Amino acid sequence: MGKRKPKQEPLFFSAQEIPRAASHPFYAKVNEILERNKIDKRLEHLCKRFYKPAMGRPSMAPGVYFRMLLLGYFEGIDSERGIAWRVADSLSLREFLGFSLTESTPDHSTMSRTRRLMPVETHKAVFRWFVKVLGEEGLMDGQTIAVDATMLEANAAMRSIRRRDDGRGYDEYLKDLAKAEGIEEPTREQAARLDRKRKKKASNKDWMSPSDTSARIAKMKDGRTHLAHKAEHAVDLASGAVVAVTLQAADLGDTTTIGVTLQEAQANATLINERGVEEVVADKGYHSNEVLVDLHEDGVRSYIPEPERGPRHWDGKEKEQKQVYGNRRRMSGRRGKDLQKLRTELTERSFAHMYETGGMRRTHLKGQKNILKRLLFHAIGFNLALLIRKSSGIGKPRTLQGSSALILLFQALWESLSAAWSIFTALGEIYVAFSSELSVILSRTQSSTV
Repeated sequence: MGKRKPKQEPLFFSAQEIPRAASHPFYAKVNEILERNKIDKRLEHLCKRFYKPAMGRPSMAPGVYFRMLLLGYFEGIDSERGIAWRVADSLSLREFLGFSLTESTPDHSTMSRTRRLMPVETHKAVFRWFVKVLGEEGLMDGQTIAVDATMLEANAAMRSIRRRDDGRGYDEYLKDLAKAEGIEEPTREQAARLDRKRKKKASNKDWMSPSDTSARIAKMKDGRTHLAHKAEHAVDLASGAVVAVTLQAADLGDTTTIGVTLQEAQANATLINERGVEEVVADKGYHSNEVLVDLHEDGVRSYIPEPERGPRHWDGKEKEQKQVYGNRRRMSGRRGKDLQKLRTELTERSFAHMYETGGMRRTHLKGQKNILKRLLFHAIGFNLALLIRKSSGIGKPRTLQGSSALILLFQALWESLSAAWSIFTALGEIYVAFSSELSVILSRTQSSTV
């Protein structure tokens, strides 16, 4: 049996000897698109006012910072520490960011400090610019959009919530309730038994999280109760691209938040076409008289299913009645049904890519502005994947890695065809030379015979 021995590392090595990761071709394509649209110059122009001429701590270039945010989407990394570690460990990602082997990659503290210094308006400006790029490439028109929302788990625990009035914790509050019921020194089991009998246990009016005041108590899709945020998307139904993304309080209803998201989508859509958003598709949670009237006043047609409400009375509500009946008529047509199918497919696809495989279902940041900065660049990564998929058929680096065997097969086939073509070309040249020599011999034979 052999023993493991320490190895002497070579003093010098060439760059050609360094192995390359399988994801490198994808990020080369991403850099090609970004450089073609001159993103670095645009980012440096947008962030120029945040950099001081005085010497101090070495800063991070805006292009590097925004590329690292894109890596969070492409690699499915939820935290900034994970992104910084992944960049330091990967040779292909070093090249994607423009770092050589001898340069140190940015630390997570540098990344978080840069995020805090750059306002959310700068991130929105980059998102709007990339929406315009998709419009110029013919991948987005922004005329018909679908609006839907999903819950994101906040970076705060339910057991840490406190009363808004006096700041008491939940355990302390339960003990006070038990004492009010006549239990002098309640145990944890007695307090838990008393808590199970109560109907309304936690309300956002009474409770808050001290670590993230913008988080709200909400029920997730799997039925669990968590502190959460509400992310709402406006998706272009012609291409599936994200036109706008907003982050709002989790306890706000859909009929309340649609106005903010539609306003963002309208501002972004006017960059592509002059008319902006003309049609809005949503699920029945967005149906209300006020929403339909507001959409009509904004010049937008609605395709929103109407929930079962029983007989309705329209005394003094002629304007609301007209819009409700008009929306009901559009929903009963073929176009309304087709748009609802597209809404279900494309909005859920954006949620799956950005929050499930993108790693943002549970946030690691606190505060709506900080979380929205990450969401905006997850949406940019999602839209960028559509542009790359149009040219190369691959939207994420994992797709390229999963199809590596197929790529190698095509590469081997191409090499075989190239070798066969070389042999065929050589045989052709031999045949031409032989024919010319044969014609010369025949001509000499005929002349000697004469």
